[in-house]
Amino acid sequence: MNIALPKTPSFRLDGRRALVTGASRGIGLAAATALTDAGAHVTLVARASADLDSAAAAIANAEALAIDITDASAMRAALAERDGFDIFVNSAGTNRPKPFLDVTEADYDAVMDLNARAAFFATQVVAARMIETDRAGTIIQISSQMGHVGGALRSAYCASKWAVEGMTKALAIDLAPKGIRVNTIAPTFIETAMTAGSLLDPSYHGHVLSKIKLGRLGQLQDIMGAVVFLASDASALMTGTSIVVDGGWTAG
Repeated sequence: MNIALPKTPSFRLDGRRALVTGASRGIGLAAATALTDAGAHVTLVARASADLDSAAAAIANAEALAIDITDASAMRAALAERDGFDIFVNSAGTNRPKPFLDVTEADYDAVMDLNARAAFFATQVVAARMIETDRAGTIIQISSQMGHVGGALRSAYCASKWAVEGMTKALAIDLAPKGIRVNTIAPTFIETAMTAGSLLDPSYHGHVLSKIKLGRLGQLQDIMGAVVFLASDASALMTGTSIVVDGGWTAG
């Protein structure tokens, strides 16, 4: 008796075009690398810097686009001159860890403007371009475990990432009729330049490790597989949800 076996969806991204923000270093650079390894052509977006040029030169099948993503008009003009994208990874983000009572309006605005406002309007620009060019795409927001729980010294950051999680669910509903999927990846503390300052404090470093049930800090490689998964046909029925890569932090 012959058994018809289901076919495993492909994780390959050959022929697809990806746009990655915050791509000059850290999680953004790791995401861009993972996508190109899977066969995609990637445009790396960040403010003009030697790091951005070096990253684009180091990655096969990639190009640099120097732009400030908080400027939606500039994003719109830049993308209007390019073919549409099948994949958008929004990795640009910032943090200003402080006790709640010490957070200034400038701190709050800096975190919310990049993590929430820029994410919202950059996604709007990319999604509109996907629709204009008739591409059923996938949008991946790099969120945080702090979009699922609270954290000391991270009131503004938590506010921004909970906003990203809520926005993602709403966008998933709005964009589903266009064939565009929207999800988040929510990492724990990944060893990057952005987390280095906090983790230099031995007591805080110990606190972080006590919360991560697997007993180690995250590495960039821990995020890369999730990026490829959400970018590929392997996640074709996933939208409006979050892949929490937190070593068990949010488990309790």
